[in-house]
Amino acid sequence: MDNIKKSKEIDLLALVAKVWEKKKTLYAFVAGFVCLGLVVALTQQKLYTANVVLAPEATSMGMSQNLSDIASMIGIGSGGGGNNIDAIYPDVYPEIFASSDFIVKLFDIPLNVKGVTKTYYRHIKEDTRTPILSYPKLWISKLFAKKENIKQSKVVNPYRLTKEQDGICDAIRKSIGCQLNKGTSLIDIYVTDTDPEIAACMADTLKSRLQEYITLYRTKKARQDYDNAKKINAEAKVIYERARQKYASYSDANKDVQLASFQSIIEELENDMQLKFNNYTETAQQMRKAEEKIQENTPAFTELQSATVPLRASSTPRSIIVIMFAIAGVFADVVWVLFLQKLFFKK
Repeated sequence: MDNIKKSKEIDLLALVAKVWEKKKTLYAFVAGFVCLGLVVALTQQKLYTANVVLAPEATSMGMSQNLSDIASMIGIGSGGGGNNIDAIYPDVYPEIFASSDFIVKLFDIPLNVKGVTKTYYRHIKEDTRTPILSYPKLWISKLFAKKENIKQSKVVNPYRLTKEQDGICDAIRKSIGCQLNKGTSLIDIYVTDTDPEIAACMADTLKSRLQEYITLYRTKKARQDYDNAKKINAEAKVIYERARQKYASYSDANKDVQLASFQSIIEELENDMQLKFNNYTETAQQMRKAEEKIQENTPAFTELQSATVPLRASSTPRSIIVIMFAIAGVFADVVWVLFLQKLFFKK
């Protein structure tokens, strides 16, 4: 065993010595990779990340958080089928952010980019540089890409995006996100951008859009019930107004008439008007109940951390990039000296 260990150590030292013998090659590889690292570092845009932390309501459509935790422990998802269980629960929020329908609605958000008003779409398209390491991939994709027959249109159709629109969607999808801390049930919304002010602005906008999205979903049935009750109430009001006008007109026209037949007609009109009024007040109560249901189903989010303009860049520092390329140059030299050099000269 000692001999095997010694032989391994001798082999390793021999390999290191073999690489060290050719210092010029090592210097050349390191210098070349350092130059490449400098180019990459200098051409890379600084990125800034802003985030918002939200705490959702403790109950979800009537189901307490404790019941939700118990359900998740025994393997029942909190979005499963139950009358009181919400279909869009916090675990699904990241999927909402990644959906094209949600991202496309962010295209037209107006932003102030260094004194110039632009949409978020234009900002991503015009103010974001392509990383230099991505150029070979882009050239290859353009070489084998098929011509796009879809006509360019200012109107965005989520069902049929153009190649440019799909590329902007992917860029936005990579720069925004939503994470759920299952231990604390806190929601972290973050946005990464080349402009720190836009990162903070978009983080706040995404918070509002998420709350709006969840609110519209959670109150959809209640809003439909409210609209239906409001329509019925308006119709009942019109019917009541007609009955009231008919009663008032007949009473005024026969005010001094004492005949029993006229009095009975007035009583019938009055009773009919009262029935119409009762129906009108009943529909008004139903409308108020539906309105209260909307308020009851509206989710509540507590903002624990608001969006602030980041002061430090979240991207990899340029010095670290250069050091990583220098280390890559050392490994490249080792591979060249120990493996590729022999094969190259043999051929």
